[in-house]
Amino acid sequence: MRSSFPDFRPFGVACPRRTLLARTYASIHVAAWACRAILGVLLGLLLTSVASGGDPPHRVLRISADPNNLPFTNDKGEGFENKIAALVAAEVGVPLEYNWRAQRRGFFRNTFKENEADLVLGVPAGFDMATTTSPYYRSTYVFVTRAADPPVKSFDDPRLKTLRVGVQLVGADGVNTPPAHALAFRGIVPNLVGFTLYGHYERPNPPARIIDAVANDEVDVAVAWGPMAEYFARRQRVRLKTTPVEPALDRSGLPMTFAIAMGVRKGNKELRDLVDAALKKRKAEIDRILDDFHVPRVAAPPKKPAADRPEAKQ
Repeated sequence: MRSSFPDFRPFGVACPRRTLLARTYASIHVAAWACRAILGVLLGLLLTSVASGGDPPHRVLRISADPNNLPFTNDKGEGFENKIAALVAAEVGVPLEYNWRAQRRGFFRNTFKENEADLVLGVPAGFDMATTTSPYYRSTYVFVTRAADPPVKSFDDPRLKTLRVGVQLVGADGVNTPPAHALAFRGIVPNLVGFTLYGHYERPNPPARIIDAVANDEVDVAVAWGPMAEYFARRQRVRLKTTPVEPALDRSGLPMTFAIAMGVRKGNKELRDLVDAALKKRKAEIDRILDDFHVPRVAAPPKKPAADRPEAKQ
């Protein structure tokens, strides 16, 4: 028996004339089809990544990270930043997706410019290339010496003028680590032994070479970022010790401690707030991860009284 309902064909293809009931059915069918199409588009928009313009993430949290940079991250998920990122994603309720990129020059700029990721781990709070979360830890540069040697605590220690001092260098254009500048400020240059911060990438965890140099007696003391230095100092064949650089603000004007946050694309406050909330809610678990990796943490410097602030004297 021939159906009295129309052979519905969308996209404007005409249907033969039918009864009122058939025409009513066709109208309902068209409306339902249109609604499904619109809902499909809206669902697709909702499921796009947060990088598409600041909407909350509903599908995946894309993170750009170095696959060869313990104790922070690696492609096996063994770093403490890997573990903290997993906590954040679990709290937000989405899976992680990593975009692996060597953390070298252009890392932050290209990550966001090329829309490779929504989130970057371990950036200084207030970093000018991103909108940053509240910090989830503050650490310091440290001196690394062999356990049998007297510790070094300050760049003003007179022994630094004669000891072989390992320091990490970024490049020849003046963009170097704060310890390198602090030593140069004091004229401590001839006895420095430079280690490129980037190192030979075919080797595991390139920045760790400066810690190997202390263990191998290639230098007498090294100055390096605390989380990395402590992690690799504990893994040497000889006992090493780390000592935080004092004071936190060097007389060269450079800080030796930094608050560490996560960064999103500039202006993406929705995602920043979402990650911020996750970091705060999971703070106790994050602290345990940092403890497990022996990340040295320091307190934030006390705020100056209002009367001592420059703006108060104007």
